[in-house]
This record gives sequence, C-alpha cells and structure tokens, in this order.
Amino acid sequence: MADPRSVEGLKQALQRLPGVGPKSAQRMAFHLLERDREGAHQIGEAIRQALSRVNHCNRCNNFSESALCPICSSSKRESGILCVVETPADLEAIEQAGIYHGMYFVLMGHLSPLDNIGPDQLAIEQLIKLVDAGEVKEAILATNLTLEGQATGDFLLDLLQSKLISVTRLARGLPMGGELEYMDSGTLHQAFSDRRSV
Repeated sequence: MADPRSVEGLKQALQRLPGVGPKSAQRMAFHLLERDREGAHQIGEAIRQALSRVNHCNRCNNFSESALCPICSSSKRESGILCVVETPADLEAIEQAGIYHGMYFVLMGHLSPLDNIGPDQLAIEQLIKLVDAGEVKEAILATNLTLEGQATGDFLLDLLQSKLISVTRLARGLPMGGELEYMDSGTLHQAFSDRRSV
C-alpha cells in the first residue's frame, strides 16, 4: 500500500499548477498512480529534462536551450522591431497567428503590487539595455489588456518615451480583460494592423 504521505505530497505538488485545486489534484494523482504509471514516469522525465536544459535567451528572455533562441538567431526576422510581451505563451500566440516577423522581448510577468511583483521582479532592466544597444527602432507594447497588463504597459511607456525609438501599442481590437494567449489569429491580426503611436 502506498505511503499516504507520498500520495499527499503528490497532490500538494500538483496543486502548484495554475487552475488545479485540491479535487483536481486528487483526481490527477489517483489517475497517475492507479492507471497510468508509465505516463507519470514520462511526465517526471519531461520535467527533469526541461529543468536541466531550458534557460532564458540572452537577447529576448524567452525560454531557450541555447544562448540565443531560434527567433533571435534567425536572419529572416526584422531586427529593428521589438514586440514586448508578458509571457512565453503570449509570444507563442502571436507566432501561431503568423502575422508578425520582428523580434520579441519577454518580461516573464506583469506588474502586480498585490502579489509583490514590481519592476525588479521583471526583466525590465534587460529590456532597457537591449533598447539602449541601438538596433531597436520600434517597440510594440503587447501587454495584456488586464489591469496589471495596462499598468505594465504604462510603466514601460514612461521608460521608453525618453529613448530615440517609436513606441506603439496594440490596437484596442483586443477585448478588455483578454489575454493574448487566448486570442484568435484574426483578432491578433487586427490588433497588429491597427497599432498606433502613444
């Protein structure tokens, strides 16, 4: 019989995933232990490999297994345009839409005073260094249209307005409270097409 402490530890670990509460964690834990131990081993091995191999791209801060991610090392991208997003999921949503061919910068979150996330917890200093290097001509602020995303965009706008670059924001075609990760490609296309100076 399984040690109840081990089962409880598995349930607690699963609850660390977003959107997984106690009941969902229990269902997952029991499923893996009762019916899919091979799947549990695959999940464990995949997590171990990702943790040991994946770091951050030196340029855009996205997840990468090498010093530069495939986007930053591509000669086919427009290097003078920089799209600033909150998360790797936002970057993936834009890439899947196939409508943007510039570079990215991933903040790895948004400002959230209630969660004690300020500018020092994001990669803002790295973003400013990238802009100061001189290659960026336009920065597109593609933060989510949530309260936190708007506050992050406003903060970045204040920082970037003193730089000798054009600063634009995605058009308001994105719904308020929406997150890029969940937008369809048509909505993203409209938002990029209608971006404006701020």
